[in-house]
Amino acid sequence: MKTTNLLMSMVIATTLFFVGCKPKDAAIQAAVQAKEATGITVAVTKGDVTLTGEVADEAAKAKAEEVAKAEKGVKTVINSLTVKPAPLPVVISEDPTLSKNVIDAVKDFPMVKATVKDGVVTLTGEIKKPALITLMQHLNALKPKKIENKLTVK
Repeated sequence: MKTTNLLMSMVIATTLFFVGCKPKDAAIQAAVQAKEATGITVAVTKGDVTLTGEVADEAAKAKAEEVAKAEKGVKTVINSLTVKPAPLPVVISEDPTLSKNVIDAVKDFPMVKATVKDGVVTLTGEIKKPALITLMQHLNALKPKKIENKLTVK
């Protein structure tokens, strides 16, 4: 009976020792988060690491997963990182097309004169404030490089 109790006590002590040595989720999370790039969020549940956030490219996504897997106590890594989409190129209308469209846009504003040079629309003359908002919306939709507003607002 004494041997059984002693053996049972040793098994319990050994189990507690090994459970106590296992890294805690909070410690794993802190260690992984410290090594990850800015913008990456780390969550840990029972040794399973989940990465969320946005990264610049696929290489950064793979690197983040590799960093997480290398940490002691990590069982699995769920990589839910998204790659930022590439910025769309800025489209600037050509002068002949832009000039034609600008003339059409300002025809309803008889006191406004518009010129186009190198993608820049220059406005001169007079306009009322409510009409200015409408005109600027129409001109911005034409995608000029810039609009120089030299109008007098009445």
